[in-house]
Amino acid sequence: MSDTTILSGCDSAPASEKASARPILRERGQREVFCGLTGIVWLHRKMQDAFFLVVGSRTCAHLLQSAAGVMIFAEPRFATAIMEERDLAGMVDAQDELDRVVDRLLARRPDIRTLFLVGSCPSEVIKLDLSKAAERLGKQYMPRVRILNYSGSGIETTFTQGEDACLAALVPEMPRAKSDAAKQLLIVGSLPDIVEDQFLRLFDQMGIDNVRVLPPRDSRDLPAVGPNTRYLLAQPFLSDTAMALEDRGAVRLDAMFPFGAEGTTDWLAAAAREFLVDDALFEKVTAPGRERARKAMSHLRGQLEGKRISFLPDSQLEVPLARFLTTELGMIPVEVGTPYLHRAHCARDLARIPQSARISEGQHVDRQLDRVREDRPDLTVCGLGLANPLEAEGLSTKWAIELVFSPIHGFDQAGDLAELFARPLRRRDRLEV
Repeated sequence: MSDTTILSGCDSAPASEKASARPILRERGQREVFCGLTGIVWLHRKMQDAFFLVVGSRTCAHLLQSAAGVMIFAEPRFATAIMEERDLAGMVDAQDELDRVVDRLLARRPDIRTLFLVGSCPSEVIKLDLSKAAERLGKQYMPRVRILNYSGSGIETTFTQGEDACLAALVPEMPRAKSDAAKQLLIVGSLPDIVEDQFLRLFDQMGIDNVRVLPPRDSRDLPAVGPNTRYLLAQPFLSDTAMALEDRGAVRLDAMFPFGAEGTTDWLAAAAREFLVDDALFEKVTAPGRERARKAMSHLRGQLEGKRISFLPDSQLEVPLARFLTTELGMIPVEVGTPYLHRAHCARDLARIPQSARISEGQHVDRQLDRVREDRPDLTVCGLGLANPLEAEGLSTKWAIELVFSPIHGFDQAGDLAELFARPLRRRDRLEV
């Protein structure tokens, strides 16, 4: 398919039908994932005036401290209100204790403009109503501080859903767009600043200048939303946020996710079609980036082409990444497992994954490990807890969480993304005797 055809003649119906007809192996059982609190590690860097207060245990505090790598004498924009035994036993009023912690925090940190009260497994187990606390404290501190809440609990969720819950909590706070407002493009999903700037520059060069981002770098500078809003998902794990935006009248632009040259081109083309960008202009703006991406990936294709890869469910990035590795680097997907599969959001990526690949949703660790041992792929993408045992069995692995923490979206990151998969294979080859 030519680049011009991608822009002017692409119809999403065949991809949606193909994805919906594809058999999915549904797994339910023991799970091996991080909790949603992990999202705070990148969200607190994105929203520079926000603070994340986790209401949880010492384990929650240790997780965030180690995952974020923040030194003990630093002033990060997250903390844990640690629940002690007396809180869990009902010996004190947890709401009163929370009020006291918030009062001290806001007195000490007057720069906070938005405060997120983040639920955890312990706070949910004792049924601590953080939505009630956010409403009560919000009345006290608005307009200086907006106080919101969401759940980062690891009960029946996976770690990237923490971002989804956070952004969904922001949607009701977004102003209502006027009925006669100009059409607006909204990029939805937290991206590294350098990647976000690259995308904004490309849209500007195409003449699409009314572009906003969720989450914004200034948490109080929320874009308006309404029937004139068209949004592009930058991440495949934002189903609740997408639903909340559509409840406000926004319309999703159907596209592959922006990984590699093909995915990024398709993602940009979805906006170009909607905003009536001329084909020649689109080609002029995107051609240099596509060429840079393909050149950066070209020397890695020889290392990856023909290699078999399996994804164990972890981040919900699995389907678009499998598409990228298949169509742009020639890898052979054996199994593509994902914690949750949103067929509509992933339809275009899913349609490009070979029918020979096994697609699974949900997790049953023992069964999935048995299949990996039977399949013997060249590379298995999995969580930290499973990597070392598989390596001990002679199977090469890639940490899935590194793909979330690294800049991997867009043309200029395509080579770096390919390198993340080539590196463990090179390591394996060097270690073999």
